[in-house]
Amino acid sequence: MPSSLPSVYRQAPFVEDCAPRRVLRLFSGKWTTMILHTLHLLGDASRPGKLQRSVPGLSKKMMTQTLRELEQSGLVSRHVQQIMPPSVEYRLTPAGLIFIEPIEMLYAWAIDHAAELDALTAKQASGARPAEHAPEQSVTF
Repeated sequence: MPSSLPSVYRQAPFVEDCAPRRVLRLFSGKWTTMILHTLHLLGDASRPGKLQRSVPGLSKKMMTQTLRELEQSGLVSRHVQQIMPPSVEYRLTPAGLIFIEPIEMLYAWAIDHAAELDALTAKQASGARPAEHAPEQSVTF
């Protein structure tokens, strides 16, 4: 890591409850960033059906589980309208709106570097051997 960074950013994240580990735990679910990203794109509030239709491959069970985890972490809020039948909407909380900023940056980076990501995916799918056994190849980002 560049030495120009303050020392707090250069320390290895070995402490179990350090900030880098805590943030990575938030990202650990397969659908977490996609649901946050989709809620952000959909705007103010989203009903579960619309949210599920907006994320291909997301099952109702996984959506519900992920939304519960996001609600417990304080990134998403659940609003129940007491009408018949009851209506549920999900929204990003103020913390969720802050947390979505680096996620959006990561998604933009991925779009800008799709070709390089495709090359990495193809290399992984082909079962390429680790770099110490294979000829030197570099992928630039």
